[in-house]
Amino acid sequence: MIRKATAVWHGTGRAGSGHLSSDSGVLADTPYSFKTRFENEKGTNPEELVAAAHAGCFTMALAFGLQAAGFTPTELSTEAAVTLEQDGQVFHIGRSALTLRAKIPNIDEAAFARIAGEAEKNCPVSKVLNATITLDAKLIA
Repeated sequence: MIRKATAVWHGTGRAGSGHLSSDSGVLADTPYSFKTRFENEKGTNPEELVAAAHAGCFTMALAFGLQAAGFTPTELSTEAAVTLEQDGQVFHIGRSALTLRAKIPNIDEAAFARIAGEAEKNCPVSKVLNATITLDAKLIA
């Protein structure tokens, strides 16, 4: 399975801008720039997309793990907060903090923690990130 996306950039790093597109069409000439990345201007940025990918990947991996263990979640809601850090002139993603809130009937805390931990370690996006990954998982009524 191969998934593709394209980035097109015009101009310098600070004054330039670009757009992102994906084969699925979910991203279609979506704008990004220095300002969307570092100054919260409307548009997207690579870290936001990594966060969305990590949240989606982890949540789906958890759903499969729960299913394999005989549980059916009512709701799984995950936020991924990706941190862009600077070392001198070099930037890197140093952290992805997953915050999960889950409604899962008939599961105990130990099983929940084990299955969520396995999903965090085994989702493909977790495996590709060269960053510290944390998970704060809570069952809610």
